[in-house]
Amino acid sequence: MKHKMVIAAALSLAMLAGCGGQKHDEAAQAPPPVQVETEQGVNLVTVDHPDRFPLFTTTEYEATSTLNVTGVVSPDVSQTIPVISLASGRVVAIHARIGDYVKKGQLLMEVQSTDVSGAFDQYLKAVNDERLAHTQDERAKLLYDKGAIAKSQLEIADDGEQDAQSDLTAAEQLLHVLGVDKDHPAATVKVYSPASGVIIAQNVTNAAAAGVTYAGSSNAFTIADLSHVWIICDVYENDLPTVHLGQTADIRLNAYPDRVIKGTIGEIDAVLDPTIRTAKVRLQVPNPDHIMRVGMFATATFHGRKPEGHASVPASAILHLHDRDWVYVPAGDGKFKRVGVVGGAMIAGGMQEVISGLSSGQQVVKNALELQNSVDQ
Repeated sequence: MKHKMVIAAALSLAMLAGCGGQKHDEAAQAPPPVQVETEQGVNLVTVDHPDRFPLFTTTEYEATSTLNVTGVVSPDVSQTIPVISLASGRVVAIHARIGDYVKKGQLLMEVQSTDVSGAFDQYLKAVNDERLAHTQDERAKLLYDKGAIAKSQLEIADDGEQDAQSDLTAAEQLLHVLGVDKDHPAATVKVYSPASGVIIAQNVTNAAAAGVTYAGSSNAFTIADLSHVWIICDVYENDLPTVHLGQTADIRLNAYPDRVIKGTIGEIDAVLDPTIRTAKVRLQVPNPDHIMRVGMFATATFHGRKPEGHASVPASAILHLHDRDWVYVPAGDGKFKRVGVVGGAMIAGGMQEVISGLSSGQQVVKNALELQNSVDQ
């Protein structure tokens, strides 16, 4: 019995040894995993088989320097016209709204005002006074011709006639300014558009106060001719030497990214924003088809006067990460270093300009995203 137990134990040990040897052989046959070793933060990485990531030698590309700034479409102040009601009172009808395109002479609103009744009453009194003064002057002339009155009395009558005529003219002019027809007076004052354009601001509503005296704002509407607009850009203090009056810029709208519009610098603000150290640069831009709307965001690109040489790489070599551009350059012994660069414009053939961070002749990883994916794993 004891002999059988020894044999069974020996068999068990042999089976265990056999199982362990099989596992060891399978591990030896499996391929080694990809090892990514990070050194010095995320700037230097070590990878197995670096030949898996082909390299590209940067070439030189000559182009003028560019400066990209952001801006907002604004109305041209010289083409902006306020609409006011000289009659103070209550708005009883509005015939146009903000955003509407109106033509010159188009009715915008009606205002019920006591100014109308006061002005018309003044006009009627002036008419009666002028009629009486005219009658007295005619009578004085007749009496003077017959020697019944002195010349001084005739002169007084003539002067009274002239004063009455002046008062009547002034009363008629007041009705005209208020927009009231003296022959067909109405209870309301009609306000018409002084020019053609788009209503970009509205400060009145139905039943609101209108007029210079009582309203919160004297401008009932603001009309702008948007066939020419401004784009107000912010240019940092360090970039101001690269812009000048009369310089042209390529403008791209977020709404129409594939369309390039030309603009010209009309003014550079003399005072900088003390908080962000930028100056306002005003671009004058034609807008004949009215695709630019007030408040739209735009990007303006200013080009330098002299061509400069920059490195160019395949667009795939540039990795956009954390709002910055990066490339990977070989660092020897299977290592790659991640270098920050400033990417420029796209070039024909799938290439991209590198404004700074690389020089011509340097080697970079051709596909930076593939290497970055290996690092992330």
